[in-house]
Amino acid sequence: MTGIGLCLPQLGEHVTADVVTAFCRESERLGYSSLWVQDHFLWPLAPERGYAGRPGLPIPPQYRSVLSPTELLATAAAVTTTPRLGTSVLVQGNHWPSPLAQRLATLDVLSSGRLVVGLGQGWNAEEHVAAGTSIRERAARMDEFVGALRACWGPDPVSFDGEFFSIPDAIQRPKPLQQPHPPLISGASSPAGRARTAALFDGWNPAGIAVAEVLEHLEAMDAERPEGRGPLRIFHRTFVQFLGPTEPLDDVLDRLRDEVRAARAAGFEEFIIEHNFWDGITSPDDWVEVPERFATLLEIEEPTDRTEGAGRRRGGPGSVTWSG
Repeated sequence: MTGIGLCLPQLGEHVTADVVTAFCRESERLGYSSLWVQDHFLWPLAPERGYAGRPGLPIPPQYRSVLSPTELLATAAAVTTTPRLGTSVLVQGNHWPSPLAQRLATLDVLSSGRLVVGLGQGWNAEEHVAAGTSIRERAARMDEFVGALRACWGPDPVSFDGEFFSIPDAIQRPKPLQQPHPPLISGASSPAGRARTAALFDGWNPAGIAVAEVLEHLEAMDAERPEGRGPLRIFHRTFVQFLGPTEPLDDVLDRLRDEVRAARAAGFEEFIIEHNFWDGITSPDDWVEVPERFATLLEIEEPTDRTEGAGRRRGGPGSVTWSG
């Protein structure tokens, strides 16, 4: 069954503690299956790279204020009992694996095993500088980062020795409730990133691309999986508003219904809806009303004619590429 998830209120000036709590409780009451966060902390005044790594593309103003992802998920864990709690995605250049492994294991414990860990390489060069890393080393660093996280969550004594990370023999606990670890999913979109996803991760978290395009890439990615690893689990993230003017809400809902149907026909594990960039949110009350206003998407029935095996087939509407 394909779950329908929401991105938590996180970006912009309309997010308050009351908004987050009300949003989480209403989302759970209505039956949304997951709640998600992203990971940014600087809005550079003179960015070296455009938004999502595209030269000259302005960084959305919502990024001027962003709640911290792990603390926000801890709040969601405290006020809900059933939705999965996921990162879509944590920028590995903003973190170091051993302390991050502790924070994520803590979240998995506090949420009774509901965590999904999405990782990405990031596009904000200034954030890397502020975190003491280099965006130019992000690909090689990701290879080690995943291995170091797995080591920290594995049996004690923990140790790791690489070019970027070194963890001396030690006890590191708590371990995640989910064993051997929470699902690790990748937000990579480049050819090299997709190959890394196939080799190292449990699932893929594509953002803002058509379901048909996801399936085209997925066929090649699954063919590259290491022996003994199953097909990639798909946590598909889409946007209420892409670059450009706001669509009428009825048109947005029609588009999202088509995408949900395509994702369910393809057998995706989660369909995640991002509202943080939507012009329809102009107040705290707008955030609180989001789960109810989009609840019609929960009514779309699962198809009964999926293909065998991975349960995927080609199809789905087109969309505009976007990266959060």
